[in-house]
Amino acid sequence: MFGYTEEQIAWFGLTFGVGAFMLYMVFIIWQLARESKAGRFGTFVLFLALGFGLLGFVAKGVIKLFIGGAAE
Repeated sequence: MFGYTEEQIAWFGLTFGVGAFMLYMVFIIWQLARESKAGRFGTFVLFLALGFGLLGFVAKGVIKLFIGGAAE
């Protein structure tokens, strides 16, 4: 498609697409904390609980980068 291979399109989608969704989820968590008037501790708990999966996904990518290099 447009001169790109399936692998290149998948890499772009996983790199930038998932990253954009993660940023959007951070915005959603922040908006939830603000609308519920959670305060500092409540906001911390929301980011800790709901953002823990995001942190795990990022950590997986960093660990793969250090162990196996950028190419897989």
